[in-house]
Amino acid sequence: MSKEQRARIDALLRQPRPEGPQSVEAVRAGFEALMSRMIVPDVIRTRRTTLGDRPALRVEPDTDPRGGTILYFHGGGGVFGSPETALSLTGHLVAKTGFRSYSLDYRLAPEHPFPAAIEDALSAYRALLDGGEDPSAIAFAGDSAGGGLTVATCLAARDAGLPLPAAIVAFSPGLDATQSGETLDTKAGVDPFFTRERLEHTAAMYLAGADPRQPLLSPAVLADLTGFPPMLLQAGTNEVLLDDSTRMAARARAAGVDVILDITADVPHVFQSFAGVLDEADHALDRAALFLTQQVRTPDATAA
Repeated sequence: MSKEQRARIDALLRQPRPEGPQSVEAVRAGFEALMSRMIVPDVIRTRRTTLGDRPALRVEPDTDPRGGTILYFHGGGGVFGSPETALSLTGHLVAKTGFRSYSLDYRLAPEHPFPAAIEDALSAYRALLDGGEDPSAIAFAGDSAGGGLTVATCLAARDAGLPLPAAIVAFSPGLDATQSGETLDTKAGVDPFFTRERLEHTAAMYLAGADPRQPLLSPAVLADLTGFPPMLLQAGTNEVLLDDSTRMAARARAAGVDVILDITADVPHVFQSFAGVLDEADHALDRAALFLTQQVRTPDATAA
C-alpha cells in the first residue's frame, strides 16, 4: 500500500487546531469542513426522509437496487456529525453492496445527552420493522461513536424483545466510555486525530453526568453479547480507540458470537472515509461490503 497516501492523510489530520477546548459550534463546523473533502461515489442517489421520530438520509444505488437495508449511524462522539458527514461511507457501502441505506440524523449532545441517541436509533429500527422489513434483511453499520451505537442499539433491541438485525459493521467504534483501553496511552501521539483529552471533552458532553460503567456506554467491557448477530469490527493500528475493537471482539467470541476483527496497519481512525484516495480504505470497504452481502438476506436470496 502507498506510504505516500498514508503520509498525506496523516498530515491532513495533524493540521494545527486551536488551543484548549473548542465550543460545540466550532467543533461541529470543523468536522463538517473536514468531511466535506471526502469522495462520495457518483452512482448513488440521496433524499431526505424520516425514520421513527427523526430525519434520515436515504441513500440508494442509482440503478438495480437490491433488497437489503443498512441502518447507518454516523460518527462524532455523540456531539457532532450528521448523515452528510458520513456520506462517503454510506455512499460507498451502498455502491458496493447494492443495498439501500438509511443514515439516521439522531439527536446530539450537549442539547440531548445519553441516552437520546440510543432512543432515536431504536425508534428508527422499530420503524423499519413496523414497515414490514424482515430483520434478516437489515444490518446496522456505523463509524466511531456511531459504531458504538450499532452495539448499544442491538442491546436495546434485545432488551425490548425485538428481533435482532442480520449483522453489525463497525468502523473504528467507540465502545468504552470508561476509557480504560491501553491504546489510549500506547497510541498517544501515533493517533493523528484523537487525544485522551479531546475524547474526554466530548464524552463529558455526551454523558452529562451518567455513569460510564454500564453496558450501553461501555459494551466492550460490560455488555452481555449473548445472541448477537455476526459482527465485523474494522480499525487501524494508528488510533487510540484500537483496544475498543480488540476487547469487543474478545467479548463477542467468549459469548459465542461470530466476529471478524479486521485491523489495518498504519492507518488512522475511520480511515475508510478516505475511499478514493487511500488504497487501504477502498479495500476495507470491499471487505465490509462482502461481509454485508454474505450476512444480509435479500428477497431474492430468501426465495432461492
